[in-house]
Formats: sequence, C-alpha cells, structure tokens
Amino acid sequence: MKKTISKSTWMTLLCTAALLVLVVLLENVLDPNKNIMVFTALKKGAVYALVAVSMNLLNGFTGLFSLGQAGFMLLGAYTYAILTIPVSQRDAVYYIYNGSAVNFSLPELLGGGAFGLVLGVVLALILGGCAAAAVAWLIGLPVLRLKSDYLAIATLGFGEIIRAVFQWDKLGPVTNGANALKNFPTFSSFNIQNAGGETVLRLSTFTAFLLAGICIAVIVLLINSTYGRSFKAIRDDEVAAEAMGINLSKHKRLAFVISSFFAGVGGGMFAMFANQAQAKTFTTAMTYEILLIVVIGGIGSVSGSCIAAFLYVAASEWWLRFLDAETFVGGFKVPLLRNGFRMVVFSVVIMIVVLFFRRGIMGDKELPDLFKKRRKEKAK
Repeated sequence: MKKTISKSTWMTLLCTAALLVLVVLLENVLDPNKNIMVFTALKKGAVYALVAVSMNLLNGFTGLFSLGQAGFMLLGAYTYAILTIPVSQRDAVYYIYNGSAVNFSLPELLGGGAFGLVLGVVLALILGGCAAAAVAWLIGLPVLRLKSDYLAIATLGFGEIIRAVFQWDKLGPVTNGANALKNFPTFSSFNIQNAGGETVLRLSTFTAFLLAGICIAVIVLLINSTYGRSFKAIRDDEVAAEAMGINLSKHKRLAFVISSFFAGVGGGMFAMFANQAQAKTFTTAMTYEILLIVVIGGIGSVSGSCIAAFLYVAASEWWLRFLDAETFVGGFKVPLLRNGFRMVVFSVVIMIVVLFFRRGIMGDKELPDLFKKRRKEKAK
C-alpha cells in the first residue's frame, strides 16, 4: 500500500513540474500579443481552479452548502490591492479622496526590487486570505448553526452586504469607494526585464500556476489529514461523526475558515489577473460560476475542479468567441451569429454536460485513482 501511494505522489509531482515547465516554454515561445486569449484563459483558469477547490473543500468534502465565495474573494482582492499600491501612485489612485489613508506599500517596506516584490506580494496575498478567514470566523459563529439552503442564503446575503459596504463613500480613503484600485503589482510584474526595459523572460502565467498549485497542494494535504477525514465524516453522517467524538461545530467552523482563507488568496490573485480591484466585479454571478465549475468537475474531486475550471474558462472566454462575430460567407450572412450568441451556445453545452455527467467529469475520483484502475486492469 505504501509503495502505491509513493508512486502516485511521485507521478503527481512530476506531472506538476512538467506542467510548470510547459507553461514557461509556451509563454516564451508563443507571441503574447497574437495569442493573448490563450494566456488569458490559462491565468484565469488557474485562479478559478484555486477558488473552485476552496469551495469544494466546504461543499464537497464537508457537506456545507455555502455561496459566499465572491464576498471572500472581494476581501482578499481589496486587502491585496490596498497593501501593495506604491506610495507614489496612491494620490493618483485615490484622487477623489485626496490621497489614501494607508500610506505604505508592503513591497517597498520589504526593500523593493525583486526580493521586495516577491515577498511583498506573497505576504499581501496571505494577509488577504487572513482577512477573509477572520470575517468568516465571525460570521460563522451564527451562520454555521443553519443547514443546507438556509446556510446558502445567509452566505449569499453576506456576499451582497460586503460588496455594498466596500463601495460605501465613508470608506473611500481606504477602499476608494465605488472606484477601482489600480497600479499594484500584477502577474506581469514578475516578467524579467533587462537594463533597457525589454522583457527577456515572461513568467506571468507561470506565477499564476505556481501560486495556485501551492495553495491547491496545501488543500490536498489537509483533505488527506485527520482533519480531512473528520470533514468527510461530517459530510456523510453528522450523527455518526458526533458519536465518534468529532466536535461538529469546531470542524465546521474550521472548514469554513480554511475555505474562506483560500478564497481570499484567490481574490488577490484575481485582482492580479484583472489588473484592478473593484467591488462590482465580485457579484453573485461569480459565485455561481465557481459553483458550476465544482458541479461540472465533480463534487468531492480536487482534480475535477481543476480540470473543469480550465475547460469552463477556455470555452466561455476563448473557444466560442467566434460566435459573437457576424460572419458572411459569399455575401450571405450566417444566421444567429451575433453579439451574445456565444453565451447561448455555452449554456446549452453546460446543460448537455450536466445531463450526461450526473456526478461531474470526475465524480468523487482523483487523477491518481484512474492510474491505479488502469494498473489493476493490466494486472488482470
């Protein structure tokens, strides 16, 4: 048994390393201007994969139906942006409020340069996750007493409230009101340039994959730990779990806080991807997108959430985009092709996937499980 687990772990690590190398090669071989949609889909897919896995930890592995993911992403995005905007740019960003109430930048505090940038960005993302986790702990005290649909409605309401609060004009010197926060480090800030300012090594997509990969790896380790087994026991049967000595309220709150922490980190990464942080971006529709990814991938499957995230983003942002453009063939206009038709076709595709894959693409299985199944079939 130990030998099989060791092989699966090594295979997973090798595949992850190969994927990171492939991403670096693609980013530096392909022209980013001609293939902008490719890298947009890859970076957004990496961010959505992390947030989907964080939601799956709560919905799929603990059995708590929460719809507050967009609200926690908002907290992480704003915390990251506020802490990383350079001091010299704050007057320009907060021009309506005569400057910012926060007069420091983490990358600059940590010495600036490449070292300060890396350490400052990582620390800001962690603090963004901590902000989301702290709020999750507070609202979890009353909210986690609710179950199923009631919990979903309560967390959905939290997302709407937090979005309204961050646009409140009184908080303008901190949040910039309803205006966007900009000019903070993004994924492109990690591209390596020479003395003349020319990019010699592009690492923006690699950075997104690396950050998401590390976070997902931590979640996988948690799921496979004793805490993860307790979460699954609560999901399967709360009465039996409590009879076995599992503290239900403690473990539910722990799962809720950890899920929110990684959603906050994902929110900071989304701000890096979008080059701005604005409350109106983190709507209920974003939460539904993440939930849809979890369902398509398979509730209770980390691999499924990751695969579904990239498929969802690629299909919605890239592969079906030609359907939005009016097309003429020999002077004849192709019917239906117009702005918005892409989402109609995309909705039909999702309905077909859900109908034929009732348990999602992966069900509750992981990629290593498929390799084990093939080895057993070959052995027979």
